Amino acid sequence: MAALLVLAGLVLAAIVFSVMIVGLVLSLAFRVILFPLYLLKWLAMAVVMLVVAPVLALTGVVLAVVFSVLAFVFGALFSIPFLPLLAVGVIAWALLRSNRRPAVA
Repeated sequence: MAALLVLAGLVLAAIVFSVMIVGLVLSLAFRVILFPLYLLKWLAMAVVMLVVAPVLALTGVVLAVVFSVLAFVFGALFSIPFLPLLAVGVIAWALLRSNRRPAVA
């Protein structure tokens, strides 16, 4: 009985191995047949990237400049309410600074 199970396992392994070899051979054959199309695809993608890459780079630079300017403008707009507080701080600093005695006479 055990020998029959071993034989069944060996048959199953042989079938799986055979299917794997056939699949490998077919895959290799398709790659060899379709290799010129892969080369053509790579060449077409290279030409497309020669056109698209500078456009994307320029777009990125323009967007970075636009968003930097927008961030500066909104930062300035949102800091306007804090200007009176800044003025009080400057006045306090000026008053406290003028009353100090020099450390070395």
